[in-house]
Amino acid sequence: MTLEQKDIELIERLIYKNNDDVAVSIARSFERLEERIDAAESRLYSRFSDLEDKTEACRQDISDNIGTLHDELRELSRGDEEGE
Repeated sequence: MTLEQKDIELIERLIYKNNDDVAVSIARSFERLEERIDAAESRLYSRFSDLEDKTEACRQDISDNIGTLHDELRELSRGDEEGE
């Protein structure tokens, strides 16, 4: 049994149609992947921002504690000088 020209053309149309479907499917997959990457990037930037805020708050607390310690040492030093 041989294939007729119309059979070959039908097969070609099916192949081309499936190629288009595959291309559309791949394109949609890339779009979803890009959306997921964008969402992940956004979450990372948000977490980095939170981390920067916490780091700055800790830096400020440490600076305040150092200032308080410095003042206390200065007072102790004055007390020692007056006691002599």
